[in-house]
Amino acid sequence: MDDLIDTRLQAAIRTSGARIIAALAAGFRDLDLAEEAFAFACAAAVEGWRRQGVPRDGAAWLYAAARRRALDLTRRAKVRGAYRPDAPEPTPTPEDIVLAASEPIPDERLRLIFTCCHPALAVEARVALTLRVICGLSVERLARAFLTTEVAMTQRLTRAKRKISKAGIPFVTPDAEVLPERLEAVLAALEIAYAQAYEDAAGGGEAAGLAGETLHLSRVLCELMPEEPEVLGLAASIRLAEARRPARLDAEGRMVPLSEQDVGRWDETLIEEAVALLRRAAEIGRSGPYQVMAAVHAAHTSRRDTGVTPWRSVLALYDALTLMRPSPVTAINRTLALSHVAGAEAALAALKAVNSDGRVEGFAPYHAARADLASRTGRPDEARAALARTLDLVASPAERAYLERQLAGLRRG
Repeated sequence: MDDLIDTRLQAAIRTSGARIIAALAAGFRDLDLAEEAFAFACAAAVEGWRRQGVPRDGAAWLYAAARRRALDLTRRAKVRGAYRPDAPEPTPTPEDIVLAASEPIPDERLRLIFTCCHPALAVEARVALTLRVICGLSVERLARAFLTTEVAMTQRLTRAKRKISKAGIPFVTPDAEVLPERLEAVLAALEIAYAQAYEDAAGGGEAAGLAGETLHLSRVLCELMPEEPEVLGLAASIRLAEARRPARLDAEGRMVPLSEQDVGRWDETLIEEAVALLRRAAEIGRSGPYQVMAAVHAAHTSRRDTGVTPWRSVLALYDALTLMRPSPVTAINRTLALSHVAGAEAALAALKAVNSDGRVEGFAPYHAARADLASRTGRPDEARAALARTLDLVASPAERAYLERQLAGLRRG
């Protein structure tokens, strides 16, 4: 029974936790209160479900319990004189009433994303807070994504939440004229959220649900800002990457690298959606990094029709992306494209330059790329050391199984 409770509870947290926190934060105008109430509900579920049985809708049970706890905490604060009431909620529209009746948990995530991405906060703080609150990423994963320490990330999140509270930043979707000033952070948050889901080819880890969430949220954002080409570019990029998921595992459950995937297994519907989004973006005529990223994915997708990857085009796109938005991740990906154009020796030299300051020493894709290039340039000892370091940094089973097979092959060689 305890195993069943734990399984159902973890499933409810994984699929609906961020949505519940978003609904509570939007309703009570307090991020800390929302997180505290949700944590209380999760703890209460263990005992409550043991006594009463596992509910049919675990997420709805958690939302109701968390909302009761938030109301209780609010009343206590009111008694202590610490409660500051917000302006009354607007009268709900008929559409709002219909949605509320058919959906037990309000979907307030996009509203809260724009709250977390208010320009009063530093850009990195906006992105980190969004990923923590909306996407439910752990502080440890956030620190890894931002190439920083857990202590530094905790401090960044605390300062951001305090700023929202003290500045009285409203929990509303802003008017259309001020959306662009928040867009950079919103897109960055969705980009990193999807990247966390993409890290796990098997889709069974703590960030697995983010793939579906970012597909959904990027679609909503496209409807909200249909004339913003970078929104369309990010949505296309996510769809092109996610289209490959059916081909990312072999029969033994190991990750299959992009170059070895069976293109016949890619999701045609997602590819068609992405192509339509890129056409719309091109018609608008303002290029940007998210459209370039989508173009990289589209270039890889062209292998379905031609049988080969256009590496020179991929390299040119990474060159453009480096000028638009330089980053270690872009630089690492560029070196892999470079290896197919200028050779593995040139690519390995470029890759090592990326880590000249040690910044990506804890970043698994850097060591995976180093292992590949070292192997291709006849440096088996360096390749083995790089693969071992990659394994130290990778937790997902499918990726580990692939890396272990590569390492075993090098040892036999």
